[in-house]
Amino acid sequence: MKTVKKIFVLFLIFLISSDILNAKDPIKVLVLTGQNNHNWQASSVILQKYLNESGIFAADLAVSPKTGEDMSSFCPDFSAYKAVVLDYTGDSWSEKTNKAFLEYVNGGGGVVVYHAANNAFRNWKEYNEITGLGGWDNRNETDGPYVYFRDGNEVRDTTPGPGGSHGKKHEYKIALRIKDHPITKGLPEIWTHSKDELYDRLRGPAKNLTVLATAWSDKETGGTGRDEPVLMVIKWGKGRVFHTILGHVGAGDGPYPAVEGASFIVTFLRGTEWAATGKVSQGVPDDFPCK
Repeated sequence: MKTVKKIFVLFLIFLISSDILNAKDPIKVLVLTGQNNHNWQASSVILQKYLNESGIFAADLAVSPKTGEDMSSFCPDFSAYKAVVLDYTGDSWSEKTNKAFLEYVNGGGGVVVYHAANNAFRNWKEYNEITGLGGWDNRNETDGPYVYFRDGNEVRDTTPGPGGSHGKKHEYKIALRIKDHPITKGLPEIWTHSKDELYDRLRGPAKNLTVLATAWSDKETGGTGRDEPVLMVIKWGKGRVFHTILGHVGAGDGPYPAVEGASFIVTFLRGTEWAATGKVSQGVPDDFPCK
């Protein structure tokens, strides 16, 4: 079965990139990782693989020191890349690295906030503005409102309470809220996402944040009973940020259904291209899942 899945993934990536194989230069992307409460050793390699096999990107890895080790030497050259994919939650970076990252985003660098990267750096004001919404790490009402949808309308809820939770992993439906954004254009209005965590009760500054898609967080699976954001974009300075809560990769050597299906691969690659360039040249595969 793993061999079949591998062939499917490679074929899917080929379909995604088939209409842009004549691109002159690949888009340089940095996957930043090294600490996480998830299996970053697997997820970072998976993300890099999807990017490099797409025919669109050339992706490098930047791996931080281990938890508790000296972070002063960890200072990636963000300026060498069009987008940075954050697969990191852990120890604080050095002030030098923080400054370099903010200068990069403010100057127009792209950012992809992947899954648990929205758990990071609760006390770093600008990082939370860049991610828009976050969870865990003792977040509460002082960090900003809950953002969700009710009766088709976005709600920003200042009710006191903890930020960040999820029910049991399951397949769920994703519904578009913005249909004409470059990332979502051409996607079905509703599709089925593979078995995954569905983050809920995210809260944060939510400045310049647009929710592209939501999913119903069913109380029967331990959710909130409301439509929670799953795909978002944020504007910070001149930078573009794509935030996806999808893609849980847990312990062990797989399989990892949350990142192996078209739902994750297509939205991740389209979101990364938009963050890097402001445009999306990739088509939507004919076999993209729908309701």
